[in-house]
Amino acid sequence: MKTDELREKYLSFFETKGCVRRPSDVLVPKDDPTVLFTPAGMNQFKNEFMGIGKLDFAAATTCQKCLRTGDISNVGVTAYHHTFFEMLGNFSFGDYFKRDAIHWAWEFLTDSKWLGLDKDRLTVSVYKGKWGFDEEAFNIWKDEVGVSPDCIACLEEDENYWPASAPSEGPDGVCGPCSEIFYHPPGVDGDVEIWNLVFTQFNRVGDPPDNLRPLPSKNIDTGMGLERTAAVLQGVLSNFENDVLKPLCLAAGEVVGVKYAFDAPTGRAVRRIADHVRAATFAMHEGVMPDKEKENYVIRQLVRRALLEGYLLGRKEPFLYKVVPAVVDVMKGAYPEIAETVDSVQHSMKEEEEQFLGTIDRGLSRFDRYADAASSNDNKVISGDDAFTLHTEDGFLIELTEAIAEDRNLKVNMKAFRERMNEHEDISRGGKTISVMAAGPLDVLRKEQGDTEFVGYNSTTAECKVVGLIVENQTVAAVPADFSGPVGIVLDRTPFYGESGGQVGDAGRLVADDVEVKITDSQKHQQTLFVLEGRLRNGSLSVGDTVTAEVDEERRRGIRRAHSATHILHHALHQTIGENATQRGSKVETDALRFDFAHKRALTPDELHNVEDIINAQIMNGSDVKTELLPIKEARERGAMALFGEKYPDEVRVVTMGDFSVELCGGTHLANTGQVGLCRITSEDPVAKGVRRITAVTGPKALRKGRESDKLVAQLQRQLKTNKPEDLPARVDALQVQMKELNRQLSDLSKASVSDAIGDVAATAEDVGGVKIVARKLENVTRESLRDFVDQLRDKHSPVAVILAAEIDGKVALIAAASKPLVRERGLNAGHVVKAAAKIAGGGGGGRPDMAEAGARLVEKIDDAVAAGAAVFKEQLA
Repeated sequence: MKTDELREKYLSFFETKGCVRRPSDVLVPKDDPTVLFTPAGMNQFKNEFMGIGKLDFAAATTCQKCLRTGDISNVGVTAYHHTFFEMLGNFSFGDYFKRDAIHWAWEFLTDSKWLGLDKDRLTVSVYKGKWGFDEEAFNIWKDEVGVSPDCIACLEEDENYWPASAPSEGPDGVCGPCSEIFYHPPGVDGDVEIWNLVFTQFNRVGDPPDNLRPLPSKNIDTGMGLERTAAVLQGVLSNFENDVLKPLCLAAGEVVGVKYAFDAPTGRAVRRIADHVRAATFAMHEGVMPDKEKENYVIRQLVRRALLEGYLLGRKEPFLYKVVPAVVDVMKGAYPEIAETVDSVQHSMKEEEEQFLGTIDRGLSRFDRYADAASSNDNKVISGDDAFTLHTEDGFLIELTEAIAEDRNLKVNMKAFRERMNEHEDISRGGKTISVMAAGPLDVLRKEQGDTEFVGYNSTTAECKVVGLIVENQTVAAVPADFSGPVGIVLDRTPFYGESGGQVGDAGRLVADDVEVKITDSQKHQQTLFVLEGRLRNGSLSVGDTVTAEVDEERRRGIRRAHSATHILHHALHQTIGENATQRGSKVETDALRFDFAHKRALTPDELHNVEDIINAQIMNGSDVKTELLPIKEARERGAMALFGEKYPDEVRVVTMGDFSVELCGGTHLANTGQVGLCRITSEDPVAKGVRRITAVTGPKALRKGRESDKLVAQLQRQLKTNKPEDLPARVDALQVQMKELNRQLSDLSKASVSDAIGDVAATAEDVGGVKIVARKLENVTRESLRDFVDQLRDKHSPVAVILAAEIDGKVALIAAASKPLVRERGLNAGHVVKAAAKIAGGGGGGRPDMAEAGARLVEKIDDAVAAGAAVFKEQLA
């Protein structure tokens, strides 16, 4: 059975049991601060499990895209570990429970209509530990399903409880026992866990004993690994041999230049490449580009680890990006949208590869120093501290350090390295752990009061009731008149737009008899609970009060102009540079916008002018703007553009402008494009690999920009003494010619001055072992003069080692150099010298062993910096 067929069979089976088929959630859940990536199928149903908000269905089934990196070292080594994987799941929110979950799982696995697995090759497990025994599950398996007690393993809480070891170790919150199903492949001594049934039936409160409180509504959360089960059905002993991952491994092997076979020496490396490229492709499709923080950093590490595998196989140029089309080929049946971003993903991945290859080249010099130090030790071990520095400061992955060390007959102190990494990660986390099912005050409010009704599309005022007040992250019944701090306010209905979809939240005020509250922002919690940020200006405020909510209408009009202009800009980009300019994010404020889009290079001036012309032409056309609510499927059939990586409800708001733009959008818009008035582009810049950003202004701000430009041109005319604006370029050209000539004359004078001083400096230089060490601070010189000083010293007074400094434009300029024979024969290194000097003066730099430059900011430390550089030269000579 093919993987695509298995996925469809599973979802269809549970639909026959009354479960509602739901789409996979996004891979990067923006509304969940507890995770960077979706780790399991249950994550999108947290509110349903916790009873928060309206329950639209009591049972569901999904195939969820997941990404985990906790077991990354096992990827490619074991048969079943992955970073990116698909999790089949069926869920119950107070509907069916243990008996149905067990019977249905067995039916799907063993019935010939579905998977038809041999019952004799299946075993199960239940929870039995110090704090309890899931006797109910044991008896269902034994007495109702007919599994022999010999085939039912009773396992402790570290194996058969969710979260693992929850009764003993926590965290507090929803938890429950598990029951796992294992398949035993023929001819193999071992088993494969293919399904985990989680029975969330308790609320843990405090430490044991008697800390598990039965939940009033019991839930089901199950997970079946798609890749694992496909491998079982296809009779192969590894997920990497199934019909989806095997083609990826073959493609990766071909790109790297090795023939892939599972048991080949290069097999593990190729499997890791295939896995990591698949994970990165899906994440980058959703706009998560390799970078320094959070989920972006995870993707950077995946790309770099995959590249490293090829590098160690001899592939020293970018190659991962060539595997991306193979990922799309095998995955587009289930996720057709990934085919729309192939070009931008490939481009960004290649850029990251090029950057990391440069990092490797630069890091090798530091590695060489650490390796030399290790070679001189009896144990031939690179210290954990040195490996940690390479990993965190140079981006020199630990696997690379280990591999090159092995080539040089050295070892790495991995125990010390891991201790440093654990300490580093703990500091990065702030020492905090978060329960994935913990409810905060806003969740409690939503559970008690329900969702906020948004009435702001049609009105900017509304009579509302205060249903919640939050002060310092705690719910309160009232806020007294003398309170001056910020207050979170939840209303039963609101005209204030909550920040989302790139549009900022509304501002305004709440008023009632003798009460006024200034509203400075409006946010959304879980997309449906609107929270206003306000401060009391008059009177007091209590839960239950009736108030009039008034949105700042002028500010809202400016936001609407900018938001409608953003849609027109998106259209203009497609017209100018093509459909691959997909949206990667936006921010819409009062008459100001920024728009991020996928593109490989900067737009040319002509392209930017064309984009701006198209925008303003559509504004002048005055096309009607129409909004309507449609089922998501119908909206997509109409060609509505959506933001990749964004989560959309079953019914979506579609904004149509004339005959040129159809987009999914929950923001506030104009009634006619002509109401934008005017739009001017203010900048176009890079923001991430393969992502560009355009900023623009609309309405009064666009008019103001034109007037400011006119004012600037008039000022330049006065200063440069020209009669007409068109004469300015010629006048500037003439001034540049004059400046070039004056600089030449100044340089000639400076060189003459330098030449006169060279002899005096060399004559007074300190001699160390027959080598002159020139360490001086120079006055009134340029960087070019510093270089010329060094060149003349080396030409006329070798052997010489030089460290010079000067204050130029309020900053420290440093240069170090050594005669080339000293570099070759005595190991002098100007790069090390200038780095030591720059560190003293609060800067950094480097370069070749024979010459290196640096900059620093602490002018008062110049003398100390020169002395430090000279000291390093002396150490090298010694």
